[in-house]
Amino acid sequence: MRSLRWLGIFLTGFLLLSCGRGVTYPLNLRYQPLKEFPGFQQKIGSTLAVAPFKDERQETHYIGIHTPLEGASNHFKSDPFPLEKAIGDTLSQVFSRYGIKTVPIPDWDGKPDSLKNLDTDSVLMIDIKKFWSEGKGSLFGTKIKTSIQLAIHLGVKKERTAFTRNVGVEKEITVARSTPEKVEEMINQMLNEIFDTYFSNPY
Repeated sequence: MRSLRWLGIFLTGFLLLSCGRGVTYPLNLRYQPLKEFPGFQQKIGSTLAVAPFKDERQETHYIGIHTPLEGASNHFKSDPFPLEKAIGDTLSQVFSRYGIKTVPIPDWDGKPDSLKNLDTDSVLMIDIKKFWSEGKGSLFGTKIKTSIQLAIHLGVKKERTAFTRNVGVEKEITVARSTPEKVEEMINQMLNEIFDTYFSNPY
């Protein structure tokens, strides 16, 4: 009887812990240009080498968290995962739209001298410095603060130059109720803003 009693206590505790555990929501990250970029291919070239993007954040598994007024916190992760793949995949679709063929390469040192060794017209590499959305619930709604900061490295063979630009956006909004869809929309709007500005004048 005593063993059954302890078994019942254990199962009850397990169920309580399971109910209080937060959920991880995948967010579909996508960059959808809101403007055209005249002369974009002429600046980049018809072939673009893409070096591995680097996620330099301390927390690389998640891209955000939502802490409600009551209950467990929920996390967000990128879809596709990991984050560098999500950004790389959505950019590749945009390059294809402009007739630019992307070629993966194992690495690039970011130096102009190495451009002559490439078989492509240019090379791209991105360091992810910040990428985080944090929502905190209160009696008056949920405040969502999102920060994105990237270092974009672009080497252009005809220019014999490697360009580096730090780009970023930080936004804060208050909504009556936070949802994964709302966070996803906010992040994608920020990606549109960042890359629309960058590709309008890459160097």
